[in-house]
Amino acid sequence: MHQDNTSSGPRFLTALPVFNEAQHVTAVLDEVAKYATDVLVVDDGSTDGTRELLAKRNDIDVILHSKNRGYGSALRTAFDYAILRRYDVIVTIDCDGQHEPQRIVQFATGCQEGDIVSGSRYLDQHQTLDDVPAERRKINEQITIELNSLLGLNLTDAFCGFKAYCTRALAQLDLTETGYAMPLELWVQAARHRLRIVERPVPLIYLNEERSFGSNLDAADTRLKYYRNVVEHAMENAGLSPFCQAGPTVPDADVQPYL
Repeated sequence: MHQDNTSSGPRFLTALPVFNEAQHVTAVLDEVAKYATDVLVVDDGSTDGTRELLAKRNDIDVILHSKNRGYGSALRTAFDYAILRRYDVIVTIDCDGQHEPQRIVQFATGCQEGDIVSGSRYLDQHQTLDDVPAERRKINEQITIELNSLLGLNLTDAFCGFKAYCTRALAQLDLTETGYAMPLELWVQAARHRLRIVERPVPLIYLNEERSFGSNLDAADTRLKYYRNVVEHAMENAGLSPFCQAGPTVPDADVQPYL
């Protein structure tokens, strides 16, 4: 089904942060265009031909970062764009083929139930976990448990990039983290502002188990320390103490959480 943003539903923007995705970007955008009329790509300093592929399209808007600033920075650029242009909702989807664009409309309309609709790869207990790299699964599980304990949340997946946000809620946040841990800073600020969070199950798809996090973050212990430092600093900046109570996290009915 093709969703026209002029319909009775929320006016939404679909945004994709992209860095060196020449292998996937054309196929992913072709699929996204079936379900969203307003599409923004933030190219975060790609050097592999992604930028040239984007330049050939006339069905998307593109913001170019002259150099790689980080995943969090690309998301913040997209958030600012959506807020400035008064969209009701922004849906974020990764460009590596791991998310299903046919769910975009479902996520956008889900913001009628909450401030943040967050995809979870672990909400459906019937889904096989065989393809998940063991150390990535362990770190995600560990950080998700720690966030829940610190913030009074009930998340099952702290890192899924497939989300929808009400822009009025995003406008309350002051995000500064530029790297992969920006979603963790966002959860802290969501708790600070008592935003209502709804989780929805998404398929667990890993197409590139060897994908690099960049810098020295491929080492699991270094990455875990980085994530924890971001959470600690975010809580300090937000003036939060452990066990603060956030707005409720609501999973889909009849679906049991993995964690």
